Amino acid sequence: MVDSNPSPNSPEETPNPNPDGNAPAENDLALDSLAKVQESLLLGKRHKFWETQPVGQFKDLGDTSLPEGPIELPTPLSEVKQEPYNLPAPYEWITCDIDSEEMCTEVYNLLMNNYVEDDENMFRFNYSKEFLRWALRPPGYFKSWHIGVRVKTSKKLVAFITGVPARIRVCDEVVTMAEINFLCVHKKLRSKRLAPVMIKEVTRRVHLENIWQAAYTAGVVLPTPIATCQYWHRSLNPKKLIDVGFSRLGARMTMSRTIKLYKLPESTATPGFRKMELRDVPAVTRLLRNYLSQFIVAPDFDENDVEHWILPTENVIESYLVESPETHEITDFCSFYILPSSILGNQNYSILKAAYSYYNIATKTPLLQLMNDALIVAKRNDFDVFNALDVMQNESFLKELKFGPGDGKLHYYLYNYRIRRALKPSELGLVLL
Repeated sequence: MVDSNPSPNSPEETPNPNPDGNAPAENDLALDSLAKVQESLLLGKRHKFWETQPVGQFKDLGDTSLPEGPIELPTPLSEVKQEPYNLPAPYEWITCDIDSEEMCTEVYNLLMNNYVEDDENMFRFNYSKEFLRWALRPPGYFKSWHIGVRVKTSKKLVAFITGVPARIRVCDEVVTMAEINFLCVHKKLRSKRLAPVMIKEVTRRVHLENIWQAAYTAGVVLPTPIATCQYWHRSLNPKKLIDVGFSRLGARMTMSRTIKLYKLPESTATPGFRKMELRDVPAVTRLLRNYLSQFIVAPDFDENDVEHWILPTENVIESYLVESPETHEITDFCSFYILPSSILGNQNYSILKAAYSYYNIATKTPLLQLMNDALIVAKRNDFDVFNALDVMQNESFLKELKFGPGDGKLHYYLYNYRIRRALKPSELGLVLL
């Protein structure tokens, strides 16, 4: 169980980011991922920790004789290790009470200064405290899964990892899992091998709740991705993105032409397009459940989940729907979460305001039109960039709406659950924060 997100880099600011006019095909991405796996095997690159864990192993790729489902059976709870794993002597475990303003500030500061950066160290994720509370307190969450490591003497928080419970459907089976996220070790302690101990400790605490599977993502190839997806970026404020080095001015492009290229209408096009409200939760739940049923891996949301994860929360999640002016039926839905990045070493700007596509469902409105409306409201709310993974049906609107492929790949993993073949991004109905 581990988490790391890909770099937020962007392609060049050109009308067509791919010279041949084509995005990388899903199969190309799968082959690319497989090539990296084979390369690491040829180089004798070992994943000593992950080779000891109940996860798909590279050596088993393509072995159709292996059964799908749990890799290891649950052990009796009495046999689960009752005491925490040993940390190096200067450190101690703590359970982070995210409701405490002081504790939440400590976690925020650790992540703000030490969490995921792009390859050029120009941007770093800057999760707000409101976002952290939303991400870590879904229905039925366990405080014991919010794990910190402190220095005993100074009491400084130097590492963090979390899990939250989720019901995830894999093929036809709904499995209770932990979603693992926010694995972060202070930059000065990266050589101390803290991460494997933290992963083992969160696994132990998950097992104590009689939960034996987990889902997580990483920007690196580990044993063994169930899917490999790509981030795409749509410029909303191209001048700022170019000024801060997020993207570059395309060949034969001027700044004024680039700004014109990405200009959006002032108002949305779809009649009945409005912000989601509490009264919409049952209708949105029905839409979501029906839509997500077509994917091989997807969350199993009920109304409580939708109220928590999807209902708009200021500075955290924005959700819009289409209510038919004639019948008042809720027919379409789109959402994005709000995850800014700190801009490192720039004198003029400190924050990149980014929207991340979450769940989008089009039944009556064309998806292209629905997502263009989402871009318009994001632009109206001063977002600089709109990011989307090529999961679900997203690929159908990316190029048309002037998204460009980024540098970052995102690999999805399941812990203690085997799927025999890698999924295409379009077979994945799951977005992890």
